[in-house]
Amino acid sequence: MYPNAKEQIALQAAENLMESIMARYDPSHDAFHVQRVRKTAVSIARALFAQKPDLLVVELAALLHDVLDKKYVSETEAADPYGYFLPFFQSLSSEHGLDLISDGRARQIVKVIENVSWSTEKKLRSAGKIDEWHRTCVELHCVQDADRLDAIGAFGIMRCAAYSSAVNRPLHAPPGHLDTAIEHFYDKLLHIQERLKTEPGKQMGAKRHQFMVDFLDSVENEFKAEALEVACTA
Repeated sequence: MYPNAKEQIALQAAENLMESIMARYDPSHDAFHVQRVRKTAVSIARALFAQKPDLLVVELAALLHDVLDKKYVSETEAADPYGYFLPFFQSLSSEHGLDLISDGRARQIVKVIENVSWSTEKKLRSAGKIDEWHRTCVELHCVQDADRLDAIGAFGIMRCAAYSSAVNRPLHAPPGHLDTAIEHFYDKLLHIQERLKTEPGKQMGAKRHQFMVDFLDSVENEFKAEALEVACTA
């Protein structure tokens, strides 16, 4: 039965590490975001029982996936993810008897973490570097889908607004202003549904995608309300 006692200790240790690091990040990428991704990733993995995902790999990768987010850490800090997380895995082995290094799962967890992000996948696709591992690693797909699902729908809308506030990006602006929160929907968020990998993720994504479409329709209607009012009174 997953998780066993040692796995539960590992999960708690990962949670503690994540919370200590991400306490300084803004609400678009905080511990609550990570916990939602964790929950969704495990839920997707359990639904894919025929493919037998390694649930510990999925859950640890989900918990740690944003610790080294390049929006918040320097290039130097993010340059060697395995080296960064190695002391964590060593402590699990020495203090709790869970050796994820020798069995290769530590490397796999970090590889998933390195490949979760949308921008990383986009760069790899542009360079023709998507390989068989990217196409077949079910643990990667579970965490990717969970992270992307949290970028769309109701939480995705709130997170986009939160990040825009953190970087002083306008929510919306007249035509010609491209760097706005609403423009981010058209640049990225409306395309996420096309890149979901798992069937459970696609099912959840369809509903969240439509929620965004309806939201954007409302934004445009409200934005045009002033012009309509002027036209009616002319």
